[in-house]
Amino acid sequence: MRLNPVLEHLGSYPIAIVHERVRSMRLSGRTVIDFSIGDPREPTPEFIPEALRAAVPEVSQYPTTVGLGELRGAIAGYLRRRFSVEVDPDTQVIPTSGSKEAVFNSPLAFIDRDRRDLVAYGTPGYPVYERGALFAGAVAHPVTLHDDFVLRAAEIPDEVWSQSRIVWICTPHNPTGAVTDRADLGDLLAAARASETLLLSDECYADLYEPGAFPQGPPSLLQVTGGETEGALVFLSLSKRSGMTGYRSGAIVGDAEAIASLKRLRTTTGTASPEFVQAAAIAAWSDDDHVRERRETFALKRSILRGAFAELGIDVVASQAGLYMWVKVDDDMATTDRLLEAGVVVSPGRFFGTGGEGYLRLALVPTLDECEQAVEVLVKCLS
Repeated sequence: MRLNPVLEHLGSYPIAIVHERVRSMRLSGRTVIDFSIGDPREPTPEFIPEALRAAVPEVSQYPTTVGLGELRGAIAGYLRRRFSVEVDPDTQVIPTSGSKEAVFNSPLAFIDRDRRDLVAYGTPGYPVYERGALFAGAVAHPVTLHDDFVLRAAEIPDEVWSQSRIVWICTPHNPTGAVTDRADLGDLLAAARASETLLLSDECYADLYEPGAFPQGPPSLLQVTGGETEGALVFLSLSKRSGMTGYRSGAIVGDAEAIASLKRLRTTTGTASPEFVQAAAIAAWSDDDHVRERRETFALKRSILRGAFAELGIDVVASQAGLYMWVKVDDDMATTDRLLEAGVVVSPGRFFGTGGEGYLRLALVPTLDECEQAVEVLVKCLS
């Protein structure tokens, strides 16, 4: 069968290789503690599924691409509370079916494949930046991150800025948990505007952080726009913030002209959240208390694991925000294999691209009890 050459080139999603081994272990009766994929197991706060159930209609009809006005208003209200920024819910907000599809599909609205537009992004990073770029017909341009794993404007050469249609940033960063500060966000936006490049900021983990490290929470690209969002789009998600990974609910916010283009694209593809899911999203975006509780839970998990790595003398890099711990080791593949044989599943850093070699990513998804159990394995295997 003939396939899209991009699909043939990319092959399987890297983490699927590990998951096949995990599946085999479980089928054989082995107990496995899985830190590999960012799918938290804490129950979704009950008021959210209650809102969904109450909104399931007797007659099911197509949702609109632009989403419910009440949902766009709830997202705008969240941004006002969280970042002290004002956006127009009618022209600057569009709900999405989670963030992954939004990240993947958005380049389709902006890339001119005949011009060989570039899409630049940091590596290691979320693999979907590259995949979305390639399927849209762009040239993917990874920029290797070092030291603190923050992508800064000066690390992108002028000729890359001039050829780029899109530059992706991620803060808090997946896989490392690094946070881009306001000064660096401002520099990135200035460089993007000077080169007429769209700056797309993946901020899906913005509400997961250690309060001691970030008393006001990690900043947003929206906070450095001066109220003028030209050239800037921010991608949000309820998956980790509210325990709604299976609901598939997120949003894109920013440049009104770009949002209008995305509405046209998404109407063409029919990509829209069911309205009963939107009702659950309204409830989630309108409440902050449950997020605080989840933040405390993830902070406890991080503290348990950080203690183990400190005992071993192993460096944990960044990792004070987001859902992940980024741990420096000698050989990420060999260490992943050793831990897997002992029943603890992690992701080798190289799965997230160049620059990830020699690191492990641990997603803080097992329960607190499982994290305690994993500490024993970590100490035994990595001593």
